[in-house]
Amino acid sequence: MVMDMGNSESVSFQKRLSRFRPEERPVIDGVLDKLLGGEVGAGKGAEVLTLKMLKLFLNDLVTASMAARIYDGMRSVDPTGKTAPPSGGVSKEQVLIFLSDMLRGTAEEKGPLVQAMISRAGSGPVKGGQVKEFTEDLLSTVMQIVKHKKLLEGWSLERTRDSAEGVKLLATQMTSELKVAGVQLPVNELLEADCDQRSIEDWLFRVSSLSVFLGLVLSEGLGVHLSQGPVRRLLPQCRNVRWSEFQSILDLPCLMYLNSQLPSAMQDQWRFLFSTRLHGESFSQLCGQVVRKGPTVLVLRDNRGHVFGGFASQSWEIKPKFQGNNQCFLFSLCPSLSVYTDTGYNDHYMYLNQGQQTMPNGLGMGGQHYYFGLWLDSDFGKGHSRAKPCCSTYSSPQLSAEEEFILDCLEVWAVGEPPEELPSKTKRSVLDSDVEIQAMMEMTGKSRHSEGLREPLEEEED
Repeated sequence: MVMDMGNSESVSFQKRLSRFRPEERPVIDGVLDKLLGGEVGAGKGAEVLTLKMLKLFLNDLVTASMAARIYDGMRSVDPTGKTAPPSGGVSKEQVLIFLSDMLRGTAEEKGPLVQAMISRAGSGPVKGGQVKEFTEDLLSTVMQIVKHKKLLEGWSLERTRDSAEGVKLLATQMTSELKVAGVQLPVNELLEADCDQRSIEDWLFRVSSLSVFLGLVLSEGLGVHLSQGPVRRLLPQCRNVRWSEFQSILDLPCLMYLNSQLPSAMQDQWRFLFSTRLHGESFSQLCGQVVRKGPTVLVLRDNRGHVFGGFASQSWEIKPKFQGNNQCFLFSLCPSLSVYTDTGYNDHYMYLNQGQQTMPNGLGMGGQHYYFGLWLDSDFGKGHSRAKPCCSTYSSPQLSAEEEFILDCLEVWAVGEPPEELPSKTKRSVLDSDVEIQAMMEMTGKSRHSEGLREPLEEEED
């Protein structure tokens, strides 16, 4: 049955209905018929949707508390303009307007619905603490859907860090983006502050992942699969990992957040390159695995439990000078979730060097020599995050628990499409293809006799 309510329905209803393509309207109508029909025990001809019916329909796919929030959002819809929705249940018109605004509406249209979902008690300001509870509930539901709908894209829930911890970290980060009267408060103050509808609308406008998560919950929970529905993949495709042999220090909610901060062209896939748990604590091994592999994400955990790292926007190269560009950033994953981007103060984005006496040997990002925002020494297992008051390149604070840290674990992921192999312009030594052997010879002071046997380069590259 295609929806054609005629002039008897409200102007609001007709306006919302026009957002859906003709081929999408049967999808919407089919969902409503299931909610209001005999499939959930209401009997044919039911005119209103009850909370019990909605929970039965959603079953175990959506948490009970999120089901109640969705129901409260539907009940808050006022199709008549009389500010008094029908009692005793939710009408078909309310359901359609709710779905239309949540899936296709503006931040201003979503705002009052989300506010009703947050407050659970009606209109009016909500506390920042209520916003955080709602966000945790939303993220927990997203993780439940990801698991049951098999949207893991090759990632493992069992072999990554606890997602429950990641949910709390990401919920805190998302809530911290909320502004009260245009001011971004410290989280401890925000939790007690009153947030009005305008604040919620602004939050929805600026934090795009909220609409993505809400769209996923509604489309998967209610079976509303539209041709123009939410299409952004929550998780990148995970490749080159044998999960039976590997335990990651990443968790999936934080991975979602971290991936969303990457340039869009690099968000589709992550390829596993290196882990100290599999490759050992060897700087030459690290270099051998990451050099010329394209953009990478490095994730470290120190011996005090802090998890942090950096995004390198270009392939790593071993050379005694800075490299990279202003797409690079540093980040923290635990005990808090934050991303720190380019300040424009200098171009000290990436640094990788080995085997020299006059320059620092190790891997660094941001700051300056001997005072990096993130540094891993070539004497593997130790590093520093010297950022007082903050890193000049990324404006990041000290990322590790202590300025000088002991490394507990490191893993490196290549992101985006693998780089294409460039055609060689000269005959190359076998050592050029094996960075680890090259580095070992440099460390022991042995010369590379094949250097003098090369044919000259046609064009010298920097």
